[in-house]
Amino acid sequence: MKSETLPMAPLYITMHDADNVAIVANDGGLPAGTVFPSGLTLVDKVPQAHKVALVDIPEGGEVRRYNVVIGYALKPLPAGTWVHERLLKMPPARELVGLPIATIKPEPQPPLEGYTFEGYRNLDGSVGTRNILAITQTVQCVAGVTDFAVSRIKAELLPKYPNVDDVVALEHTYGCGVAIDAPDAIIPIRTLRNISLNPNFGGEVMLVSLGCEKLQPERLMPPGTIPLIDERNVADVGSSADAKLDVVCLQDDAHVGFMSMVESIMRQAEEHLERLNARRRETVPASELVVGVQCGGSDAFSGVTANPAVGYCTDLLVRAGATVMFSEVTEVRDGIDQLTSRATTPEVAEAMIREMAWYDAYLDKGRVDRSANTTPGNKKGGLSNIVEKAMGSIVKSGSSPISGVISPGEKVKQKGLIYAATPASDFICGTLQLAAGMNLHVFTTGRGTPYGLAEVPVIKVATRADLARRWHDLMDINAGTIATGEKTIADVGWEMFQLMLDVASGRKKTWAEHWKLHNALVLFNPAPVT
Repeated sequence: MKSETLPMAPLYITMHDADNVAIVANDGGLPAGTVFPSGLTLVDKVPQAHKVALVDIPEGGEVRRYNVVIGYALKPLPAGTWVHERLLKMPPARELVGLPIATIKPEPQPPLEGYTFEGYRNLDGSVGTRNILAITQTVQCVAGVTDFAVSRIKAELLPKYPNVDDVVALEHTYGCGVAIDAPDAIIPIRTLRNISLNPNFGGEVMLVSLGCEKLQPERLMPPGTIPLIDERNVADVGSSADAKLDVVCLQDDAHVGFMSMVESIMRQAEEHLERLNARRRETVPASELVVGVQCGGSDAFSGVTANPAVGYCTDLLVRAGATVMFSEVTEVRDGIDQLTSRATTPEVAEAMIREMAWYDAYLDKGRVDRSANTTPGNKKGGLSNIVEKAMGSIVKSGSSPISGVISPGEKVKQKGLIYAATPASDFICGTLQLAAGMNLHVFTTGRGTPYGLAEVPVIKVATRADLARRWHDLMDINAGTIATGEKTIADVGWEMFQLMLDVASGRKKTWAEHWKLHNALVLFNPAPVT
């Protein structure tokens, strides 16, 4: 990446020497007639983050950014022209055949040793960054009762257990009125199951059921699913290795009236709170981090500042032995060749291709084409189409080899850089990364979003200094300093790495935690609704 100098002067940024467009970096954009230090003169007023033609581009000519064709000019575009989505024809999607397979073999990087955080060790070998009681719901019907009970638990019980960070209800819209035996129903079921076993919940599993729903507790949590805590949660029947399924069923005859249901939930919750409260943080290596990286409300700066900094931090985490997941199928689909070439083995590359093909078929069933991804906000932020957006999204994955692939709702079981196949929707992606086992989340944004999750700390990274200033009490890191030349990508990447260790240790809270900004969980359900 190179940029024009003098931050106070007109400034544009290119990503590759072969690019024939650049983005305007100045706050508020620049008026027509502006002359850059390079001699380029703007023909049009160009908003901040939007593209300007660096040379004359003929009708039908390639428009290049990241040294990738992001579109074809629909009319002649003289140098200095504002280049936006209405002037471009989007290239076709890359076919999933003839791709480079495990062709890039980077030199191994030296291990990053000696970095630790204070976490909660779990019996299954995982490590939590928070100590939370999660109450799982088998069906949406019980959400109101559970929410009422959780409010009382927080007010009346939680103060008695100072070592427990929070109580959360894992609310969702699944569980009944669905084709529960359809092949793709496994996706939402395993997603909810694996979220319930997230490292931040300490192995404590509590369910609230209605009783008549299709997703029965035993189907959600089959024998052997829940780890044993001690003799108090051993089942009375069956194998001694099976844990008792702790269920409050609202339709049980024992419940007489609403408050009876609420008090049952509170009574069961207190048993779990007692065990969680006995836990203490201990020093663990940075390799125990399981980080999900994601972007939302993206703009053209996302691929210039925040996402490259996340990519640099991703490489640091991989060197430290940690697990990092990047996701969002439609936002990496147009760079599939970049991904398959970085796979550690042909099997990993083929797994990525299978996930892309599955999602292509899913979109085709709904008669949705890939142009649906780019939002009005993305376009206002300078991203013309999904090809350009994909190039900026992929850089969150850094440069490390891709060592594994998991399907939606699956739990990650290996270290290194992992492709976790998810839709691009912020809430569905976050939900699926929770199910995969993440204990720390990093979320970049250019347009701005108050996104957060109750179940895991979310570090928010602003792509632009203007956003970081305006949303000073929502953004944890200002990556806009990269565009202005105040900091390098490496500077911000290291800052992010250190902040992760502090947040994971509980030494610092993110702004989303401070304000308790928590979005709903959304289960990805490609199965039919009945």
